[in-house]
Amino acid sequence: MIGLAEIAGPIACIGLAVLLLARTRRSRIAGLCYAGVGALLLAVSLAPSDAGEIAAAVTGVVLLGPLLALLFRREPWLVAYGTLAFIPFRIGFLGHSLLVPLYAVALGAAALLLWQLVDGDDRTRELNIVSWPLALYLVWIGLSVSWSVDVHAAAVELLAFYVPFTILAVSIARLPWRQSRVRILYGELVAMAIVFASVGFYQYETKTIFQNPKLNQSNIFEAIFRVNSVFYDPSIYGRFLVVAMIATAVLLVRGRLSLRAGLAALAFMAVAWLGLLISFSQSSFAALLVAVFALAVVAWRWKSLFALGALLVVVAAVAVAQPKVMHALRHHSISSLNKATSGRATLIAVGIKIARANPSHGVGLAGFEHAYSKREHKKPRQSASHNTPVTVAAEEGGPGLLLFFWLVGALLLAAFRRINHRTYGLLALATGLALLAIFVHSLAYNDFFEDPTTWGLIGLVGLVSPVRVRARARPPVETAEEPVPAMIGR
Repeated sequence: MIGLAEIAGPIACIGLAVLLLARTRRSRIAGLCYAGVGALLLAVSLAPSDAGEIAAAVTGVVLLGPLLALLFRREPWLVAYGTLAFIPFRIGFLGHSLLVPLYAVALGAAALLLWQLVDGDDRTRELNIVSWPLALYLVWIGLSVSWSVDVHAAAVELLAFYVPFTILAVSIARLPWRQSRVRILYGELVAMAIVFASVGFYQYETKTIFQNPKLNQSNIFEAIFRVNSVFYDPSIYGRFLVVAMIATAVLLVRGRLSLRAGLAALAFMAVAWLGLLISFSQSSFAALLVAVFALAVVAWRWKSLFALGALLVVVAAVAVAQPKVMHALRHHSISSLNKATSGRATLIAVGIKIARANPSHGVGLAGFEHAYSKREHKKPRQSASHNTPVTVAAEEGGPGLLLFFWLVGALLLAAFRRINHRTYGLLALATGLALLAIFVHSLAYNDFFEDPTTWGLIGLVGLVSPVRVRARARPPVETAEEPVPAMIGR
């Protein structure tokens, strides 16, 4: 059934591209339906052997989709709240640990979108300047399934990440603007961060790890004890806390908070910082530092050079405190650097070699692990290079890498050009800084497109960059001419 995935991948991604770019309702409805058909064919291509899983999937689509669409129509912001709430939760399905609760939200959002389009909703290009690079990138990765060296993994990646998350991004961008709803979304983010940090504190105190046996084994032999809270990996846990801290930092700097609210925000920052500290995620610390410096540039312009100096001092202190890193840098040894970075240096180096060997089209979506194994004659501990640009270059070639950087640039431009807007400014700044932090984080961890947080932020970029749509002209009111009485006509 793998041959079916090579057909289904392009169908789904071209459908998503049409949904993103089309100007007419009929074309957008067709694009959404094509994406749905492609997703169905991708699911069939994976040939699930468990009849229970098949029955659950069919029941969910038939029953849950319309019910959630009705619920989301009454309160559209439930799409955003549900997306945020289900970010960390995975369930075993189709032989993989997948974000099944989040797919239910995406299903309801897709049903609502179809309902709105059929009902006459004329809004288009919800993602504004991000629409073109995202659409072209989706088309390219969809086509790359046909030459992927691991078609099964490519089908899983499309079905698990790109198709549902694109729908969520478009749906969030279409939300009606309500300042009160944005406040609730921020409150949900902070509450989740506090709960996750509390779980991390419990893990650190009791030396207990959930979900991740590899991390538990690593903690036995390492000098430090890393926590992952409710997430699978400590770095993703750290990334979530960083996003929450960035939003709070924006409010502290530009939100004009009252004294009580400011003290509460500082207290949260302290709790989140401690939660981040025990994750020992270097990539998360780097992402936070870059975002804080960018916020300083926005707020204080040239005075931010002092923040840059402090940042360099912190980085130097961290480097001095890491003897393994210093030793590797002094001796310029890949093997030493590889040990200091937990194997990431080798993965990135080999990823660059794969990209150079396949510059025009790469090894296809999700083909990094297979290509790595073939080149190195062994299976890597991680399936990606831990660097998103390197992974994209290896799997999608030069065209994919150019489209990726175009997409990131368009996202940051769309967000940061709205930071001084009277209505959208705070959300635009927080969204832009969070996307910048995730991009920096992905340079050492990967998972740019696989993290639903990224796609939620893409949707918020569209929300703060609304496209003006010309209102439909009202049909002329026909008035019947009454006959004029003969005596008046005279």
